[in-house]
Amino acid sequence: MKPTIGLFATILLTMGMMPSCSPLEQATVSSPDGRYEFIFHLEEGRPFYHVYFKGQEIIGASTLGFSMADAMHILGEVAIEKITDHTVDTAWDPVYGEKSQYRDHYHQTLISFNSKNNKAPVFKLEIRAYNEGVAFRYVFEDPINDIITAELTEFTLPPATELWASTRAQSSIEKVTLTALKDTVERPLLAQLSDSLFVALGEAGSVDFARMKLALHPEKPATLVANLSSEVTYEGPFKSPWRTIMAGQTAGEILENNYLLLNLNEPNRIANTDWIKPGKVIREVTLTTTGGMACVDFAVKHQLQYIEFDAGWYGNEYDEASDATTVTVDPKRSKGPLDLPKVIAYAQSQGIGVLLYVNRRALEKQLDEVLPLLSSWGVKGVKYGFVNVGSQQWTDWLHEAVRKAAAHELMVDIHDEYRPTGYSRTYPNLMTQEGIRGDEESPDNSMVLKTMFTRMLAGAGDHTNCYFASRVDEKMGSHASQLAKAVCIYSPWQFLYWYDRPADAPSKMGGAGNNDKHIIEVPELNFYDQLPTVWDDTRVLEGYPGAYAVIARRSGTTWFVGALNGSEERDFNINLDFLPPNSQYEASIYSDDQTVSTPTKVAMKTTPVSSVEVISQRLGKYQGMAMILKEVGR
Repeated sequence: MKPTIGLFATILLTMGMMPSCSPLEQATVSSPDGRYEFIFHLEEGRPFYHVYFKGQEIIGASTLGFSMADAMHILGEVAIEKITDHTVDTAWDPVYGEKSQYRDHYHQTLISFNSKNNKAPVFKLEIRAYNEGVAFRYVFEDPINDIITAELTEFTLPPATELWASTRAQSSIEKVTLTALKDTVERPLLAQLSDSLFVALGEAGSVDFARMKLALHPEKPATLVANLSSEVTYEGPFKSPWRTIMAGQTAGEILENNYLLLNLNEPNRIANTDWIKPGKVIREVTLTTTGGMACVDFAVKHQLQYIEFDAGWYGNEYDEASDATTVTVDPKRSKGPLDLPKVIAYAQSQGIGVLLYVNRRALEKQLDEVLPLLSSWGVKGVKYGFVNVGSQQWTDWLHEAVRKAAAHELMVDIHDEYRPTGYSRTYPNLMTQEGIRGDEESPDNSMVLKTMFTRMLAGAGDHTNCYFASRVDEKMGSHASQLAKAVCIYSPWQFLYWYDRPADAPSKMGGAGNNDKHIIEVPELNFYDQLPTVWDDTRVLEGYPGAYAVIARRSGTTWFVGALNGSEERDFNINLDFLPPNSQYEASIYSDDQTVSTPTKVAMKTTPVSSVEVISQRLGKYQGMAMILKEVGR
């Protein structure tokens, strides 16, 4: 059957014109600080919305709703039946995060509708306005007994808007004008409306719905429309994921407020979270017992918390016959031998956890067998690889797989095309995920700096950091920028040695990423040794997508700072006014210096500083700088 016009029919109104409305034809929801206004109203029974930030329209006249397969569910004119307002002002402490506490403060309006078509589904529009952004979702309290074939939610932007767009979760991010957009693009989507106005569009709380991407409306050249990855069906009441709109005078302001997505998810459902442990990880690349033992010893020496065995420990990951209940090394990856129980036991004796990779092929057929088995082995977490994403079926399956892992006290890292929408608040055993153009793709700093202000709006990102692989010097940038990147890109599980093997690991064993180099004990590794992976506070001090950025993060009284530079030489002047006044700190500074005799060419120096100081450093193309600021007195 041909899809109908939709739950909310498309309207054609002059952008910015606000008609006069009676009280039950309009609702305005303002953020607690008054910076945001979400204005919803009806025109001849047809609903649309606008969003304002600091009095400036950032979303023009935009429609809402879905298309249904069943013509019996066409809505003609709708009417507002009831408007309910509500205010929440609370705070919650995450198991881990970019801050030790998140404020959850918003004004909410719930709009109930009715229709002349008595066969239409009963629905509501739930709108929240936070100081960090606005969000809305569709609420169906009765079964719709129909198929959602498309979402009609629109986001109308000024025609001159520029976007940082990527077509896939791991594809390159390119700057394009809104009206020239040709492909369906990922979310979060960052837009620049003017020199001092940025907007980000995204989704939160997508647990059992189809993924939303964004596409240019075929008939409206300045309007983006939601693009679902599959049809959607429910047998009972449901709520759609949240559609989010954030704004800021800088891209960094939006990034600093990315916890909005967490606030839009349900609270933690894991009663005992003592087993959930963030930490730093080295990947074991040889798939041997000797390599595993060497990684454990390296982890102890360098204050890492985990080692991870990646693809190949149970056979060819792409073979449908592969069996993740066995330790059967893929001969194309390693000659072995691998005594995995022996490595796990040794790691446990040294206080180091073991993580294992499992490809979706094994997960899809063996999940209920594999998870309890790996838990019984003493494994601490599982990396889900090449998972199916996008459709309602696979979105639901994947989040159920996270819940099942929690039941066996297993932490999870989801790799490849999955992007988060805040579910780690509800199930914090979901530590991190890829959905990012990480070091596996050899991105230079310009790409990393685009990633920071786009992908990282969604939450933690496993960037698969490497340090000694030749790609660092040949393609990516510098070693000091690798240090800085571990501060700038947040991940509770921080992989720091993705393609690197300890000195005692076997050589001539091939090697992931075509890298068979061993780790060299260069002095600056003490930065990684001291680096936390979760934080009490985070500040985005400055930055612009693709060009430069400085991020400061606090753990206790110690601050870690990462500065990344793009393709043009730049003078950085980092104001330390985020430090508490009247306190004395010692700054350890790591920067690129070709005169240093080590292969990595990283210089180290210490200097006393305080909150009135400015750290000045000229960074060359694709260079970086990292700092540790330790309090030494008041």
